[in-house]
Amino acid sequence: MQMTGAQIVIECLKEQGVDTVFGYPGGAILNVYDELYKHSHEIKHVLTSHEQGASHAADGYARAAGKVGVCLATSGPGATNLVTGIATAYMDSVPVVALTCNVGVSLLGKDSFQEIDIAGITTPITKHNFIVKDVEKLAETIRRAFRIAQKGRPGPVLVDIPKDVTVKKTEFQPMKVEQEERYSENITEEALECAVKLIRKSKKPYLFVGGGAVISGASQELMEFVEKVQAPVSDSLMGKGAFDGNHRLYTGMLGMHGTKTSNYGVSECDLLIAIGVRFSDRVTGNAKKFAKHAKILQLDIDPAEINKNILTDAHIVGDIREILTRLNKRIEQQEHDAWIAQIMEYKEKYPLKYSELGLTGPYIIEEIYRQTKGDAIIVTEVGQHQMWAAQYYRYSSPRTLITSGGLGTMGYGLGAAIGAQMAKPEKRVINIAGDGCFRMNMNEIATAVRQNLPLVQVIINNHVLGMVRQWQTLFYEQHYSATVLNDSVDFAKVAEAMGAVGIRVTGREEFQEAFAKALSSDVPVLIDCIIDSDDKVWPMVAPGAAISEAFDGEDVEQ
Repeated sequence: MQMTGAQIVIECLKEQGVDTVFGYPGGAILNVYDELYKHSHEIKHVLTSHEQGASHAADGYARAAGKVGVCLATSGPGATNLVTGIATAYMDSVPVVALTCNVGVSLLGKDSFQEIDIAGITTPITKHNFIVKDVEKLAETIRRAFRIAQKGRPGPVLVDIPKDVTVKKTEFQPMKVEQEERYSENITEEALECAVKLIRKSKKPYLFVGGGAVISGASQELMEFVEKVQAPVSDSLMGKGAFDGNHRLYTGMLGMHGTKTSNYGVSECDLLIAIGVRFSDRVTGNAKKFAKHAKILQLDIDPAEINKNILTDAHIVGDIREILTRLNKRIEQQEHDAWIAQIMEYKEKYPLKYSELGLTGPYIIEEIYRQTKGDAIIVTEVGQHQMWAAQYYRYSSPRTLITSGGLGTMGYGLGAAIGAQMAKPEKRVINIAGDGCFRMNMNEIATAVRQNLPLVQVIINNHVLGMVRQWQTLFYEQHYSATVLNDSVDFAKVAEAMGAVGIRVTGREEFQEAFAKALSSDVPVLIDCIIDSDDKVWPMVAPGAAISEAFDGEDVEQ
């Protein structure tokens, strides 16, 4: 069957089971949008307010749905506006396919209007990218892009298509998409037995769980593994929900803003089992002092992560779910009652705590948890509010915290929340932002209104760049350089101007009432929560310090 390149793009998306795409049209990509118009009953297009919003929405969709997210943009600035979103997805191993269109093949390399080498620009932040100059190669390239995005460690792939390729015709043959097998070819008997021996010898094991366990869908296998090994469990920001945050063996997040229990426990354990983590500097603190009494057993799908930041004593490379399934068959029940008792004493001695007076970030998060009963998808921007959301909302299932971990992208949350809500229309989606982050991409409120999405946007508004100010307070002699946002912006009125409901609150009861109203609404609701400028995230580990040196507000006052 003869088809144009634009028709082939749409047919390939349908082959891959794509039902929603996010984008912004322009001249170079008009032919694709014309075909998209003809197939609007099969593929829903969400017009965002900015291309960056489209890339974040595709990312949020992918994280919430567990499938590939798709975004579209035209040439030049349309394509470059996707870059931050692509980099965000790359750092957090999110499967996204970005489709851009460029100037015609004959105009490439001539500084043509809105021409940009987007493939060159995105090479360091994609798993792979393509520029398709021959329409005969278009279908197979798009199919390869989807395979690459999902295979092994997921990540973003970009396909750039010159405009004349979208017009030219070629023969198109439909193809059935084959399900990718779990990556297990490097899981050896030798590696499994080595891991089992370490576990059997351990008296004080600890588990550190990351995003790889979420991506692989390994929650059930992880629970069985934890119960068999009888070990306490900490997680990274990206690992939230892989292990039930309400479980008695769960001790909270690890690292710079991790709990003292997790930080002390990992520092004292004799075996650290790292599951789907990359040992970020925000987790390890001073790498030379990290888990210095422990042997390290690392399980990860990406061989490049082994011995990259922390040297291991043993490792297994492969899909986390498959590794845990095989280990569970080999491990007999372990008993570490004395070790567990010691960790439980730490949990009782070092609970997370905050001021009982007034409206605070932690209180807002706990009230959101109470009213949603833990059954919501929480999306965040980046900063203090993000850490409070990680600390005080208890995630009991995977894909319920959507946040930018590796790149730390301010302005990520609202676009990602739109994507998550499109992926999971039956769930309540709440985006938690700081005032600094929210103003970066607040134009996407208009997108949420246009799509009739019942999003709840909570702004924890301290009129400063909170996390930067916290560092300035603690390490820069209170030199508040360019971090004060004491202006006249009224976010509630901004929301109303875009067609949403806007509410401003300053106290606990006001927030309770406003949030209850938001949950009962079927339109976007923004709640602007005014808190103190000097509220801080505790505990904290100073840069360059060991995680065992975690301190909180009481320690600072002493």
